Amino acid sequence: MRGAETADEFLAQAAGGRAGADGDGEFGDDDDDIRGLGTSASITGGHRPTGTWFAERAQYIPLRLTYEERKFLRLLESALHVTEYTDKIDVLVYSNKARRVVGQIKEICAIVSGLLLAADYKAGQELFQDRDFESNAEFFQDIFELGRRHKIMNPEKMRDTYGKLIYMLQDSQIPEVKELLQFTCVKPIRTVHGVLSEGGGLALLHDDLVAFATMEIVSEAGKTRAAIQAEIKKKERAIEVLVRKYASKTLSGETIRQCLYSIGDNHAFLRTNRDPCDQMIEYLKTHFDSKRPERGFSLAIQSGRDGARLTHGHEKQYQYVMQSLSLWREVLHDMFMLWTFAENDLLEDGNYYRLRDTGQGLNRVQSAPRVSRSMHGILHRAQQRVGSWVGSSVIHLGDHNVPNALMFIDKYTQIHRILLPITTTLAKIPALKAADANVAAYLDTTFGTTAELTKTVLADFFRHAFDGSGADNFFDAGSCIDGRLTSAWNWCQTLEKKPYFPVFLLTGFTGFDGRFE
Repeated sequence: MRGAETADEFLAQAAGGRAGADGDGEFGDDDDDIRGLGTSASITGGHRPTGTWFAERAQYIPLRLTYEERKFLRLLESALHVTEYTDKIDVLVYSNKARRVVGQIKEICAIVSGLLLAADYKAGQELFQDRDFESNAEFFQDIFELGRRHKIMNPEKMRDTYGKLIYMLQDSQIPEVKELLQFTCVKPIRTVHGVLSEGGGLALLHDDLVAFATMEIVSEAGKTRAAIQAEIKKKERAIEVLVRKYASKTLSGETIRQCLYSIGDNHAFLRTNRDPCDQMIEYLKTHFDSKRPERGFSLAIQSGRDGARLTHGHEKQYQYVMQSLSLWREVLHDMFMLWTFAENDLLEDGNYYRLRDTGQGLNRVQSAPRVSRSMHGILHRAQQRVGSWVGSSVIHLGDHNVPNALMFIDKYTQIHRILLPITTTLAKIPALKAADANVAAYLDTTFGTTAELTKTVLADFFRHAFDGSGADNFFDAGSCIDGRLTSAWNWCQTLEKKPYFPVFLLTGFTGFDGRFE
């Protein structure tokens, strides 16, 4: 029996259990209706047609690494771990910088070559026997590209090596370095859109089944194992239907699967990074009135009190918090696009940097026109969404606060590290009280009901994570776009002094910063 050609046929076959060639239903009678899973409205937000949304987003979604590429990634990470690139390059000395850069780049390439030879002697011999670095330019470009691609897809990875990699590639674009090196280290990132375009398969992105094939399956409270297995089967079936429909001589089935999995990875990124902003916005709307403060839970702050550097009444602070969270949400929603623009700005020919003491050591100060334009567009969108704007709308980029696009990306990929522990702790409080009567008695005696404890934590966060603190002047912190994040990080540093800190520890909290791997 032929596979379903359209989403309607797929839905009909899934609901009717007519997938098997022998007439037996592939999906059981107890399975949830597939119409409730991964609909286009839930994925795109209902603002644009599914195909348009996927086609636009796929331009910035990096392609997931293959098994073979992951072997090379380990070689690259090992080489970057042992190199002292920035220690030797970003220093104030008067020797020839271009020669120092070339020497360091060749050292990294030599380390990668040696590691490849040790890991796979035959492959290493084929690449490097009687050949110089210039002859293997394509190999090194591929190695460096897959490292960049892996980092964008996994911001929590390569936290101590990505900076070295991107600064090395930035230096490799200097004309004098290119002339001495005799090859370029940079190539464009492989994206889902680019791969499908090369294979003539862009029509796949406009197929309604992509929403089902890339939907994220999450183990939520109350969802049975049978329901999860049913969702997995339906997702796998949608993938196979798309593979049969769009595979060709120029676009293999495995490449299609890789593209679909990459889009799914993007959904996972949004859930982990963007959704905590949505949860905090919902907490703000649910537990606090925008006009009238509840006794004991006012959001009002006053400059000079409890470290605050801004003075806002309850209503003004409510709007200030709402617009900050809304802006963060928009930034994280478009993070892959911003990251693409950031790398384009960092690695652009002719966009040179200056090594300056920014007050936090020597940093590379470089303009980022693409990121700046995009951020102003995102800010305008956030302003329209929330209405009136409280505070400054200055975006620091290419100055001593945010020296370059790399620092910008690093700053905004930290948002979920701040918000996720808070939403996780609040979500675990009911289960924590239900599991241990003694803990429940302690929490009730100290903080009151679950709702009161939740509002205690939220009120403190909404007041003092958005109070302009974290720097010694209004230009570096205050109410500017980047200063809001500075204040939030400052609140994180004071958490252990809060009376409710034991609640975080009881729910498994270990810290905000994560692991550097």
